[in-house]
Amino acid sequence: MMHRAIAIALSCFALAACSGEQHSDLRQFVKDSDNLPRGRIPPLPEARPYEAFNYEAFDLTDPFKPRKIEPPKPTRIAGGIQPPDPNRRKEPLEAYPLENLKMVGTLQQKKDIFALVKTPDNNLFRVKSGNFIGQSFGRITDISESTIKLKELVQDSGGDWKEEERTLLLQDEQEARK
Repeated sequence: MMHRAIAIALSCFALAACSGEQHSDLRQFVKDSDNLPRGRIPPLPEARPYEAFNYEAFDLTDPFKPRKIEPPKPTRIAGGIQPPDPNRRKEPLEAYPLENLKMVGTLQQKKDIFALVKTPDNNLFRVKSGNFIGQSFGRITDISESTIKLKELVQDSGGDWKEEERTLLLQDEQEARK
């Protein structure tokens, strides 16, 4: 019996020791944070009233739709330049835009002069006058030691084909490394 009384007394003592205020440190932190200076939230910007806009360009061409270039009508005189032949077999250098091709040298065999043209994927092609080059139906007209001259066929906004002269300059080896 005595043991029981001691066990009960010890249990009550242990419970009394544990019954102290829980989370007192958190309660103190919350009390202290109430005394800290508070930040200021800036006021919301003033809302401007909606202003209606009258769209008056509905009859203009939509700049976000692809433009369809139609062939010249039979009644129109096309200026003497024939459109390119769509059934002509394309040459390898017609797969690249002209600005991506680089002239890197020339070769001469007997009286014929050839130009060496490098593609963006580092392939080298030998071309001569009459070969096609670039994506705008460019045909080589003249090759010198430092230039390739060609004429491209481009279509204007009216649907007519016109020739434009272009030049591909020799690329220096030092310039190629930059």
